[in-house]
Amino acid sequence: MVTLGLVVAQFNESVTGPMEEAAREAAADAGADIAETYEVPGVYDAPLAADRLARRDDVDAVAVVGAIVTGDTNHDEVIADAAAQGLTDVSLDRDAPVTFGVAGPGMSGAEARERVDKGAEAVSAAIEMVEVLA
Repeated sequence: MVTLGLVVAQFNESVTGPMEEAAREAAADAGADIAETYEVPGVYDAPLAADRLARRDDVDAVAVVGAIVTGDTNHDEVIADAAAQGLTDVSLDRDAPVTFGVAGPGMSGAEARERVDKGAEAVSAAIEMVEVLA
């Protein structure tokens, strides 16, 4: 059985709440266990939480879910780039899969809500990577 850590960004909770539900359903459907869930303020905060989970001996992979919506500036792109790089670094430093189930950047809240399946996709990718690397 694959054991996952789950990181859920709380910013844009109207999107991330359903994403978390989709992630949990995907884990249950695949027979995977979620050992622990960290709720973080936003996507930018996810790498530290993912690192803590990836350090655990009982966690095979970490799935991260969140939403980054467009504002009046390119702040969404800056946040997405920083978070993606941070999560990539965690994955490589810890030699553990860390998946990026984030809706955005470059979309409205309504567009992000249409992509709640990113939660399930993040969990499925994490499980697949554990199996590929086994």
